[in-house]
Amino acid sequence: MPDPHHNPLGAYRTVDAYGAAAAGDRVALISRLLQGAVDRIVTARGHLVRQETAAKGEQLRRAIGMIEGLRVALDHSRGGDIAANLERLYEYMVRRLTEGNLRNDADALDEVAGLLSGIRGAWDEAARSPSARGTATATLAPAQPA
Repeated sequence: MPDPHHNPLGAYRTVDAYGAAAAGDRVALISRLLQGAVDRIVTARGHLVRQETAAKGEQLRRAIGMIEGLRVALDHSRGGDIAANLERLYEYMVRRLTEGNLRNDADALDEVAGLLSGIRGAWDEAARSPSARGTATATLAPAQPA
């Protein structure tokens, strides 16, 4: 089975695996994808410290794929400024991870992991709050068939 993190569409399909998932489930799926990207970055940082270049690059490639999946899942028509700001932030994260990989810059990896953790905290809050859930799901593109 192909790794869904090899391309943004595959990562998006992972997020939207159930197609017609309820809004709350989609928020939880996004939260898991955010945490997955953080986990990959933390693992990559360990590889960076141990000078395991290939393994570091593979983990960062997966994290970038997850971030790209998050980016393509945005719905600009419904999400407005929030979706636009998230898109810019996701693009910035991809640049920082790419730079961090090329320059062996642990600070760049830490920065992106922190940003993703902050976004995940907001998504987790949305999962607990009915009023915030509506705002959060408005940033997501409609469910697509797998």
